[in-house]
Formats: sequence, structure tokens, C-alpha cells
Amino acid sequence: MSLIQHRIGGVEVGGGSTAPLHDPATGEQSGEVVLGRAAEVNAAVGAAARAFETWQDVSQARRARIMFAFRDLLERHEDELARLVTAEHGKVLDDARGEIVRGREVVEFACGIPQALKGEYSDQVSSGIDAYSFRQPLGVCAGIVPFNFPVMVPLWMHPIAIATGNTFVLKPSERVPSASAFIADLYAEAGLPDGVFNVLNGDRETADALIRHPDVAAVSFVGSTPVARHVHETATAAGKRVQALGGAKNHAVVLPDADLDHAADQITSAAYGSAGQRCMAISVVVAVGEAADPLVARLADRARAVKVGPGTDPGSDMGPLISEDALRRVTGHVDAAQAAGATVVVDGRGRTGPGYFLGPCLLDGVGTDLPAYTEEIFGPVLIVLRAGSLDEAIALVNANPHGNGTAIFTSSGEAARRYQRAVHVGMVGINVPIPVPMAFYSFGGWKASLFGDTHIHGPEGVRFYTRAKAITSRWPEPQAASTAGELSFPTAT
Repeated sequence: MSLIQHRIGGVEVGGGSTAPLHDPATGEQSGEVVLGRAAEVNAAVGAAARAFETWQDVSQARRARIMFAFRDLLERHEDELARLVTAEHGKVLDDARGEIVRGREVVEFACGIPQALKGEYSDQVSSGIDAYSFRQPLGVCAGIVPFNFPVMVPLWMHPIAIATGNTFVLKPSERVPSASAFIADLYAEAGLPDGVFNVLNGDRETADALIRHPDVAAVSFVGSTPVARHVHETATAAGKRVQALGGAKNHAVVLPDADLDHAADQITSAAYGSAGQRCMAISVVVAVGEAADPLVARLADRARAVKVGPGTDPGSDMGPLISEDALRRVTGHVDAAQAAGATVVVDGRGRTGPGYFLGPCLLDGVGTDLPAYTEEIFGPVLIVLRAGSLDEAIALVNANPHGNGTAIFTSSGEAARRYQRAVHVGMVGINVPIPVPMAFYSFGGWKASLFGDTHIHGPEGVRFYTRAKAITSRWPEPQAASTAGELSFPTAT
């Protein structure tokens, strides 16, 4: 069995207790991961702080070249990295490759960091005075990431942080640590100096110690809403810059004029891909008017056709859940909804054999007060709600405390435009089920889906990992220099 250790200052480091790793497709233990405690947190932050002393002065051109090399290594080792993800997460290999590709797009954005860091210059703002600005790195930055995207979500953070001149400590989920260790090796091969990127394995205790560490300047987090709120409150109280992305309850609104076959295909993929373990998964369909019954029939047909099996099986469309606890929790939501009167149109419960498998579940008639609707299930469960009009659907979506992503399926440009303007959600898809922005935009929701003012990656990511400095400059001619300073306030005259 493998033993996954920390990567601190360019070397593998032990220390701390260990926790078991499991293959979700079999339930069998596949290895162990070392969990860092105070000593390892201090070592990781210390290595990053020492590396920052020199890395902040490395030229933008050299940083960009390292990112280009890192990007090529990610592409070259895509299959190997995908297999690591599938072995610990359980998602099918195509899903694993897909997250690597989307993460690599952020690295490609980071390759252009000289363009993103260009400042401003104003000549002769006053007599003989020029003004200009530039951005400087913060120092040691930390990233705390969830289990569901072991490659993509960390790549939303550390390439931009590193390219802008910071150093980074990544704490991956203790359930999927191998991909982060592999990424550390790729960075080293790309030429990144020791200590600029560090991997600190651990649990919540480790994360709390990291976000409280006095030498950590900024914290990026992706996870559930309660933990995102905790991270934001804790880190901001310690004077740190924070972006904390929380949970979601993403709605897809389907109007009667939509192409229902297209909508059903797209929603099925968005609901059950990666076993629903996505913060951008569609977990609620709002069927408007006469679209409801024919849409439910189409969704049911497609849900029953999803092939569930090990992620390494080429015939599998959907793999297992991450753990036995997750299987029990998600199944419990279906049980409770059914007991409260919901109709289980497609029932994925009752699978036998090893592994944490749950088939696609489709529920109709769920009350908006039930936990199956009010809580983020994070599993292959799709709920159907019904609305009489687009306005009613908008009101329903806006009443939800989360505002991460949403989609509308329609052939009406007017309806789509009305929806995109009226809905209180950060990312909107029009006939697109998972509206994850490209890397040159920024990712983030509204309401309880985001704590902090800055979205992740893209232009807002650059602003998050840097701070602006404004310079006012005068170079007087030697003979014009005065021995006495002017006491009046400088003006443009």
C-alpha cells in the first residue's frame, strides 16, 4: 500500500499520524496518508516564507516560462494523473481527464501573467510629476480544497498565486492526496524552486492551524457553506485576505418552448456526472408549465440508461460516491423525501456488492421545505419542481440561499435575457447546463455560495493574489532643486 507524505521545501516529509485511503469502487484500503500537525504546518509555511524572499524578485518572464513547462508536463502526464484521481475519488476516467483539461486552462492563463500584471502610467500629472502603479505579491498563500476535484480546483489557485510572485501551501483533501503530490513533482520538473509550492496533507485540525498561521497572508478555500463561513470568519479575524467558495443548490429552469430532448440530455449529464459530486451539478429542475410531464419522462429514460460501475471500466458512465458515509447520507435524503410524500421516479438505491455505489435517483413532488431541497445533497439525486411561469421560477431560484450556478433552457432570447438579468446567481448558463466560465473569466457565486469579495482565477484571481502600489514621481533638474520644501498641497497647476 502507498504512503502519501507531505511535499515541503522540495522533499517528502513524514510526521504526524496517518489516515487510511480507500478505493471507492471496492471499499478496500489502498494506502495511507500522513496528517500534518503543528510542526508540519510550521515547516510548510516556513519553507514557503523562505522561498518567497527570492521568488518575489524572479522576473515575470522566468515565471511565465516555468508555467509553460508545467503546462506541457500536465498534458504529457494527463492519463497518469487521471488514473490517480479515479483510484481515490472514483469518478470515471473521462471525467478525471476533463477536470485536468479545465485546470490546465488556468495554467495557460497564468502563462500570460506579464500581460495580466501590467500597471498604469500617467505622464505629467502635475508640473514635472508622473504617476504610475503596479501590483506586488502578498507572500505565503494557502489553499484548502475539497475531494471532488483533486486536480482542477487546486489549479484554480496555485498557478496564479505562483505566477504573480507568491509562494503556496496546498492542503488537499485527506481522501484524495495523491494527485497533489504528483503535481508537486511536475512543478519541480518544470523548474520551480524548492519551497515555492508545498503540499501539506491533513484534516480540519491541520486546515485550522494553516489559516491561523501568522505568516500566511491569504487563504483560498472551496468546500461546503458552513466550512467556508468558518474559514472566512477565522482568517479575516486574523487579518488575512480570504476567498472562500461555499456550497450550491443549482437550478435548471426548462420552459415549454425548449428543445426537451436537448435539455434532458444536458441535465442528465450535469446531474449525474461524477455521481453528482460537483459544486456546479444541476440538482434541481424547475419545469415550467406544460414542459413538466414530458420532461420528467425524458429525464427518467435517460437516468435509467446511465451505466454505473468502476471508474476504470470503459463502459461506466458514473462511478461510486467517495465514501460509505457519503453513500449513507445521500441515500438518507432519498429515504426521507420518499417518506414525506415525494415520488421516486427513478430509484438508484439497493445496489449490492462492494464499493460505494448509488444509481441515479429522480424525485418528483419534493416540497421546498424538505432537506432534500434545502440542503446540498452532493450525490446523484435530481429533484423536479414545477412552476406555472418564468416569473414563478425566478422567484423560486432567488428564494434559495445559495447562488452558485443556474441554467435556463429555452428557444426564446427574450426569456433568456430576462432570466439572466433577474436571477440572483453568480454564473448563468443559457442552454448550457454547467456554466463554468473559461479560465480568462473568474469563477464564483453569490449569496451563501461565496464568502469574500473576490472570485477565483481569471482577472479577479490576479487581483486577489496581489496588491496595488501607486507611485508619484518627480525628477527635478539639479539646478532647480530647492533647499526648502513647499508647504502647500501639490496640485495639477
